Amino acid sequence: MKSFRELPDGYTKYFAIDLQKEKKTMILVNLLSLLIAVVMIVPACFFVPISISLSTEAELRNLLTKLTVLLVMDVGYLFLHELTHGAAMKICGTEKIKYGFTGLYAYAGSDEYYDKSAYLFIALAPVVLFFVLLAVVNALVPLSWFWVIYLIQVINVSGSVGDLYVTFKLLRKPKDLLVKDAGVSMTVYVQESLADRQ
Repeated sequence: MKSFRELPDGYTKYFAIDLQKEKKTMILVNLLSLLIAVVMIVPACFFVPISISLSTEAELRNLLTKLTVLLVMDVGYLFLHELTHGAAMKICGTEKIKYGFTGLYAYAGSDEYYDKSAYLFIALAPVVLFFVLLAVVNALVPLSWFWVIYLIQVINVSGSVGDLYVTFKLLRKPKDLLVKDAGVSMTVYVQESLADRQ
């Protein structure tokens, strides 16, 4: 896994993705996010009915506490997700990471160029890390707290759709490509000899 401060000689722009400006792509990503959320929530309702969280008077009184915890965890997760992208960038040798929020998306980006394996590692690090951590926590908490943790898991997976979309788009591309990710937009570069054949 490598990162480069400058674009190496012999590389040219292959394609770009901008989730802010490409409305069709943005709509597709958001629809996929919604679909993933539905697919995760509906079957879970049969295994752990939401009514379990509200089955007693005490649980009803704890509802406000659970909603507060869910809100705090949701906000905390958004920060941790981007910090995890940033930590993965650091592992790949990035010097300076830029964090921001566009109104639609929070992001971590840089001015460096990443090889394919480094970029896939950076893109998938948060969803994989938090999927495992939240699954463990979900297995350990009382059943009445299942939905609080599980809804964060839903946010983790469905909210990572942009990262998953880019990952699947890159999987079938040349192995020696380079990616510059500014946050919500990314540009992919390939060797000029490959670009001519595409």
